[in-house]
Amino acid sequence: MSEWKIEIERCPEDRRQPIPTDGSSLGFGKLFSDHYFEARFHRDHGWGECKIRPRGALGLDPAAMCLHYGLEVFEGLKAYRAKDDSVHLFRWRKNAARMQRSAERLVMEPVPTDLFGAGVKALVELEKDWVPSADGCSLYIRPTLVASDPFLGVRPADQFLFYVLCSPVGAYYASGFKPTRILVEEEDIRAAEGGLGEAKTGANYAASLRAQRRAQKAGYTQVLWLDAKEHRFVEEVGTSNIFFKIDGKVITPPLGGTILPGVTRDSVIRMLKHWEVPVVEERIAIEDVVAAAEAGTLEEAFGTGTAAVISPVGVLGYRGKDIQVAGGTVGELSQKLYGALTGIQYQRDPDHFEWCEQVC
Repeated sequence: MSEWKIEIERCPEDRRQPIPTDGSSLGFGKLFSDHYFEARFHRDHGWGECKIRPRGALGLDPAAMCLHYGLEVFEGLKAYRAKDDSVHLFRWRKNAARMQRSAERLVMEPVPTDLFGAGVKALVELEKDWVPSADGCSLYIRPTLVASDPFLGVRPADQFLFYVLCSPVGAYYASGFKPTRILVEEEDIRAAEGGLGEAKTGANYAASLRAQRRAQKAGYTQVLWLDAKEHRFVEEVGTSNIFFKIDGKVITPPLGGTILPGVTRDSVIRMLKHWEVPVVEERIAIEDVVAAAEAGTLEEAFGTGTAAVISPVGVLGYRGKDIQVAGGTVGELSQKLYGALTGIQYQRDPDHFEWCEQVC
């Protein structure tokens, strides 16, 4: 039982939206459920005012600090419907902890883990009919923390709004679970050492959009970022962490402050170690990836993230050339990881890692 008292204001019947039943038409991030959760913090009296209310305008002051100085962090996790119609969350405490670290980096008030969990679970339970039952679909959950002080001065904030939205989703990419085309970016950078790279804040994503648009115009799905200093070492993809399987060994860039510590990334590393597949976190230069492809030892590449789970890479675009990966098909390990992770998330397979928690 949560210690947080949550007031519920139900959306009137005549304002409720029809709940979609066709999973193929969901897309990603386009539809939202009827309610959202919010809680507020003030330096004088701490966290409170926990409410679930009909989704609508937040009522932020035009001078709110989040609108002027980027004091905003967010998370992304999912609720899954199992065969027995129960609804489960996947490793939500990892998301709560990451949001706390992101908040601390921007000198924002961290959301307590139990408040994060209480808000997410209460909202999902209320909106359980919005959790899709179609294969490959889920309820995407977006917890967000913003500085709400009406103040036009650069200083840490004293007032915060924490809110949670829900969105029924299908596949993140329109192509579904098929190999993606990734363009190596050598001009723009995502993050530098000492910057905001490890924080899940809107600034990181805003700075990525120019390169992403260039890549999409050139026929690629996403961007592969390199390090800010030398433009040599692989960091991450625009929406996911990156893994390479080279000559039997799986390699992923280490967490060093410039890339996001992904929950799916951590899950994949733990799963590979459990399977006794060699996996290391180490720096890898893009020229070494290209050399492995030319030598025939680059067996697979795939991204990991909450939105798409596993994104196999079929093509790497680098300096005007397309480098094919795994023959342009889904690799054996990518397929196995996707099946194992989604098997746990949808409760089709035993959850030996105890990663899921039933909500309702």
